[in-house]
Amino acid sequence: MEEKHNEGFEETGYKVVAKVISQKGTCGFGHKVGDTVVFDGETVQGRVCLSALYSFLPKVFAMRYGANFPWLKDDKDMATHACPDAYNPVVFEIRRVRG
Repeated sequence: MEEKHNEGFEETGYKVVAKVISQKGTCGFGHKVGDTVVFDGETVQGRVCLSALYSFLPKVFAMRYGANFPWLKDDKDMATHACPDAYNPVVFEIRRVRG
């Protein structure tokens, strides 16, 4: 029997893009609004602070493999995540790319 997948989903998962949507103070790594990091299952494309990456990677992994978060009401494919630096916060939009 042929196995069916959701649109845009391959056996390796969905592509996920993390984009900086807000940055206040002085980011020690130098993140700026508009910076993007792409996770395609084989590579990570773009620059990313290891502290921010470590904090949002579980969300990226879950979204790659189809997780649904109950608190995402309007857009089930987009979540936000703030880096752990409370004094110089960088906020990322974590988006699952379908199709």
